[in-house]
Amino acid sequence: MTKIVFMGTPAFSVPILESLIEAGYDVQAVVTQPDRPVGRKKVITPTPVKEAALKHNLLVLQPEKISGSPEMEKVIDLAPDLIVTAAFGQFLPEKILKAPKLGAINVHASLLPKYRGGAPVHYSIIEGEKETGVTIMEMVKKMDAGAILAQRAIPITKQDDVGTMFEKLSILGKELLLETLPKLIAGEITPVPQVEEEATFSPNITREQERIDWQKTAEAIDNQVRGMRPWPTAFTTYQGTNWKIWAVTPLTETTTSAPGTIIQRSKKALWIACGEGTVLQIDRLQPAGKGQLTIQEFLNGVGQNVAEKDKVD
Repeated sequence: MTKIVFMGTPAFSVPILESLIEAGYDVQAVVTQPDRPVGRKKVITPTPVKEAALKHNLLVLQPEKISGSPEMEKVIDLAPDLIVTAAFGQFLPEKILKAPKLGAINVHASLLPKYRGGAPVHYSIIEGEKETGVTIMEMVKKMDAGAILAQRAIPITKQDDVGTMFEKLSILGKELLLETLPKLIAGEITPVPQVEEEATFSPNITREQERIDWQKTAEAIDNQVRGMRPWPTAFTTYQGTNWKIWAVTPLTETTTSAPGTIIQRSKKALWIACGEGTVLQIDRLQPAGKGQLTIQEFLNGVGQNVAEKDKVD
């Protein structure tokens, strides 16, 4: 039986871990990030992967930094045949990458070499990609640069956001991993090196990237909103207060008003001018200190003073 150490952290990783268990692989240990404070009350919360591992009575290791840690030495002492990672969230030192006889592989949520880095799902939607996918790759010291073992694509629809794509890619990832592992173990896969010149990157989203730039087209802003939903959430500012923007619709109407101008305000609708004369309808937002509201709830409540020709930025 192939001995595996699994490394992962968020909900995306859970179906992948559970698929290894259900398929009969010997999961010797699970390495995940430390418990962190979550929410306004800062409740110390285990990672989704830790919760799943404990349900299966697996050994859980939680190094703050795995390089040089006692947990790293524990993994090496376990002498696994293979390390499988999926959104672990830390770089692995070369010492640990070389420990398993079959090496270390990663389930990465993009069609590499596109979107190496920590936020591939976000960027694929923000950049308006028509498809994304999962890559099973060899792990090397350089981030997401290892040779490709398997890859599969799925479409991104206009209804998709980060949440829906994470769910789809997690299922795709576990299916592709289970197809790939027997071939890898049998030595039947020839790794395909990535084309470095085609590499693009997806670093973690910054606060400034969350701010909506109304000079962009309505379609580009829709991509941004969906590419940051449900986290970290796109926002704009109105008269010094922030609105988190949760859902929008690009309209066919055009305008000559300056980007960021509110061009229509009724009891049920709020339209904002965008770049290149395009128009965006706000469908759902969250004013500072409030919960999510439909645009009708907002305009008939805390947004009663919002007026046409006002500007957002």
